[in-house]
Amino acid sequence: MVKTADELTLMRTSGKLLASVFEMLDQQNLAGMSTMQVNDLVDRFITIDLAARPASKGQYGFKYVLNCSINHVVCHGVPDPNEIIRDGDIINLDITLEKNSFIADSSKTYLVGNAPPAARRLVRVAQEAMWQGIKQVRPGAHLGDIGFAIERHAKKNGYAIVREYCGHGIGREMHEAPQVLNFGRPKTGLKLREGMVFTIEPMVNQGTGMVSTERDGWTVVTKDRKLSAQFEHTVAVTRNGVEVLTLRSDGT
Repeated sequence: MVKTADELTLMRTSGKLLASVFEMLDQQNLAGMSTMQVNDLVDRFITIDLAARPASKGQYGFKYVLNCSINHVVCHGVPDPNEIIRDGDIINLDITLEKNSFIADSSKTYLVGNAPPAARRLVRVAQEAMWQGIKQVRPGAHLGDIGFAIERHAKKNGYAIVREYCGHGIGREMHEAPQVLNFGRPKTGLKLREGMVFTIEPMVNQGTGMVSTERDGWTVVTKDRKLSAQFEHTVAVTRNGVEVLTLRSDGT
């Protein structure tokens, strides 16, 4: 759970490399691509350009390097050569990367082409909710402070938080203790200590927070088929606050 200074140095490297994957994706025109094409693009970039390992590939039997979740898909969307990303879609790309035995995890919801205003607002609020949670991270704060800030921001904007999925500790393993819920009460839960590393990853729904899993056993969708958006960063608790290990060069 708590990383040494040397381990944090290695995690910074993984986080910086993963940030560069999203910077590469930012330059792509996703409209017209299949989700499998995006998967293969990211696979090549991580393994060849970055000389790293896509940590999701083979994890829990998953065959691909990323999750691609379009519109009403909340998380764990599976790449498919027949699933085409279209103008007006929103798509969350959730990617992990391992370098020097340490893993970083991040996701971003992309607005594809002329996404409608309601979709743009949802994506903006979901990103804001993640940052509201990140702002709570410092030694002596509690996990409940993070979840409370996230849910409060979503609710005041008329959205619902998905409660079934959450952030998590991360390091040599993709999923470590603790669980980092996207709801909670202030000053409750685990007290944060310098050196802790975990993800913060709210999933924000346009309608109900209720979800269901499709027959493939992976894909999670909103029960009402309304839109869902997610953002995720890997963060470390520092002496004075927080360091976002997967921060991209544009500050997002």
